[in-house]
Amino acid sequence: MVRSGGRSLMDRLYLYDTTLRDGQQTQGVQFSTAEKIRIAGMLDLLGVDYIEGGWPGANPTDSAFFEAAPETRAQMTAFGMTKRAGVSAENDDVLAAVVNAGTGAVCLVGKTHDFHVTTALGISLEENVENIARSVGYLVSLGREALFDAEHFFDGWKANRDYALECIRAALAAGARWIVLCDTNGGTLPVETGEIVREVIAAGIPGDRLGIHTHNDTANAVACSLAAVDAGVRQIQGTLNGLGERCGNANLITLIPTLLLKEPYASRYETGVPRSALAELVGVSRKLDDILNRVPVKQAPYVGASAFAHKAGLHASAILKDPSTYEHVDPAIVGNERVIPMSNQAGQSNLRRRLADAGLAVPKGDPALAGILSEVKRREDAGYTYDSAQASFELLARKALGQLPAFFEVERYRVTIERRKNAKGQVISVSEAVVVVHVDGEKILSVSESSDGDGNDQGPVNALSKALGKDLGKYQCIIDDMRLVDFKVRITHGGTEAVTRVIIDSEDGEGRRWSTVGVSANIVDASFEALVDAVTWKLLHARSVQGAVQG
Repeated sequence: MVRSGGRSLMDRLYLYDTTLRDGQQTQGVQFSTAEKIRIAGMLDLLGVDYIEGGWPGANPTDSAFFEAAPETRAQMTAFGMTKRAGVSAENDDVLAAVVNAGTGAVCLVGKTHDFHVTTALGISLEENVENIARSVGYLVSLGREALFDAEHFFDGWKANRDYALECIRAALAAGARWIVLCDTNGGTLPVETGEIVREVIAAGIPGDRLGIHTHNDTANAVACSLAAVDAGVRQIQGTLNGLGERCGNANLITLIPTLLLKEPYASRYETGVPRSALAELVGVSRKLDDILNRVPVKQAPYVGASAFAHKAGLHASAILKDPSTYEHVDPAIVGNERVIPMSNQAGQSNLRRRLADAGLAVPKGDPALAGILSEVKRREDAGYTYDSAQASFELLARKALGQLPAFFEVERYRVTIERRKNAKGQVISVSEAVVVVHVDGEKILSVSESSDGDGNDQGPVNALSKALGKDLGKYQCIIDDMRLVDFKVRITHGGTEAVTRVIIDSEDGEGRRWSTVGVSANIVDASFEALVDAVTWKLLHARSVQGAVQG
């Protein structure tokens, strides 16, 4: 702890983000310059201290980013490597590209494991130490804040601690502000991490000059980072959503709320992240997934859609009495929300809560509750899911309670698919759907066509959706603002008895979004069931304000 006039102050922890560099080494990830600029803005909003923008000169995108890098409160940092043997720091082309990025801070990676020095670099141990010292000294002479990433440090320490220590001492003596201990292979466990950090500090490297960089190969990157902090380091490196090579890096989206909300960290340390920024975590995490076109991890700590989902009946019952019974923090603090889904694990506490959310007040002990619960479990056993299709659950419950109006009846429907050439001579797939419904005794036939000729992969489900929504008699004005925004297909059983589950997300002009589910051995039948539920839910929630329904 830092003391001033007999008063204890919180120790400062510095957060260093490497999403734009190490995160970009994730398989399948490649940021554009515009995306890197957007992510840098998100990081600055959170309040990290350093943003590592990439390796200038290594690829055109990183070089372009530094040319267009936005002004940030965080210290923008360029990444590179120590100079090559036999070349001065001033004349090393690779180092020059990093320096020319013009950032106030520069992070250089260098070998600290003797095996890598002699085998990977093919130089002597002495030459490597000189490269480290000369490179860091050169940065300092230019007025830059120098950081040294001690690559493979933990493995190097275990193999030859004297040499690993010599390398980081050389960087410190040359003026490096931070010596970052890197578990490059990700195999060091938390207890070992803490022990080695303590030994490094005992050997004379001050903790307030040390950082930690961990990888998640044993799913311990966050735990190892915290162990290093406990042992004395004061900088933590990581990435948003734990992006990174192989299994990823320490996840800052998990570390930040842990440091701000959990003891002993919350009362012992301060960071540059204001507590108010915690409410942005879910948004930042999901924006990154959106940029990467990835599905957010539902079980992600703090920010996942299931992070505060209480499925078991016993849990839900307790949550309704006091959320702290099964929640370690208030989900709203990190921008998340509590979910009590309906499922085959549900009890009547879950059920009554879900019914109440749908505006259905059913007294405790009502016989209808057991019937609804039994039907939910029966249908989920057949492949349905109501965790993510709450609109379909509401319709199921209302039907069981006798509170679901018969807005329309589907007599029949048909979809045909034809391959043909368009006017440009291109072979396209055309889907034609026919839907026949009855509304107040009136028979209505609608036909719609959809093709993939415009490159949007418009298929049979889209044709069905358009046909069903084309003419619904007096209800048509209510559903005109509906649109299908997402379509998910899952095979719930394999082999010849495969069952297809379709979940459809719909949206209307009022900004409402709802999900419905359909299940069948036939994907078209499953899709149509979900579509009918989507239209029915829309009518149900609009009928009280639409004059067309009053008739």
